Amino acid sequence: MNATHFGLEIADSVAVVTLTGAARKNPLTFDSYAELRDTFRAFATAKDVDAVVITGEAGNFSSGGDVHDIIGPLTQMDMGGLLDFTRMTGDLVKAIRHCPQPVIAAVDGICAGAGAAIATACDLRIGTPAAKVAFLFVRVGLAGADMGVCAMLPRIIGQGRTAELLFTGRSMAAEEAERWGFFNRLVEPEALAEEAHALAASLAAGPNFAHAMTKKMLDQEWDMSVDEAIEAEAQAQAICMQTRDFERAYRAFAEKRRPEFEGD
Repeated sequence: MNATHFGLEIADSVAVVTLTGAARKNPLTFDSYAELRDTFRAFATAKDVDAVVITGEAGNFSSGGDVHDIIGPLTQMDMGGLLDFTRMTGDLVKAIRHCPQPVIAAVDGICAGAGAAIATACDLRIGTPAAKVAFLFVRVGLAGADMGVCAMLPRIIGQGRTAELLFTGRSMAAEEAERWGFFNRLVEPEALAEEAHALAASLAAGPNFAHAMTKKMLDQEWDMSVDEAIEAEAQAQAICMQTRDFERAYRAFAEKRRPEFEGD
C-alpha cells in the first residue's frame, strides 16, 4: 500500500498516516482528501494493519482545506460540483469510522477546519500542550455542520460546548480540550509520536476481532434505545465468545500468563 499525497508507513501491524505540507501547516487538497478516503477504505480489508495513527508533520496536525487549492476553486463551482466535493469529504469520515481498526489521532499544533473534523472522527485522540483545535467553518461563511461534526462532536464533549465552538469558530486550547474530553490525554511534543505508536501497538496486539466489534457497537448504538443496545451487545458478545482469542485468554488466565491474541 502506497500513498502519494501524504506519508504512509506500515510496520508491526500499525499504519502511520502523516499529513504533509509543513510550509502551510499540512493542508488538505482535493487529491489528498480522495487518497485518504481510498486508503482508509483499503484498511478495512488490510491483513497487515490492526491499528492506525494519523498525525501531521513539523509540529502541526492540519490547517484544514487549502485556501488556494480548495476554497478558491469552490467559489467557482456549480451546485453539483459543490455537492460532489462535500460528499467526498464526508466519505473520508465514513471510511475512518467504518474501518474496523482503532484509529488514533496524534495532534500537535494547529488542528483546524477539516483537520479538526478528521481528528473528531478518530476513535482516540492524544494531544500536546501546543495543540489548538478549531472548527473554523463559520469564519469562512459556512455552517458548522461539516463532515459529520454536528453528530460526532456532541457525543465527545457535549451539545452546549459543541454549539459554542461551531457558532464562534474559536480555538479550543489543549488543556480545555483534555478537560472537555476531546483529548484522551496530553503529552509533551517530543513524546507524541512514541506515545501514539505505543498505544496503537498495544491495541494492535489484540484481541482484534473484539476491538472491531467494540468499534462497530460504539457506532451502531448511537441510534439505539438502551434496551436495543443491551440486546445488540448481548449478540455481539456471544459472537466474540466463539472466537479462539476468547479461549486463548481463558487458557492464559488458567496458566497464569499473559494471553497472546491472534485476531481469530
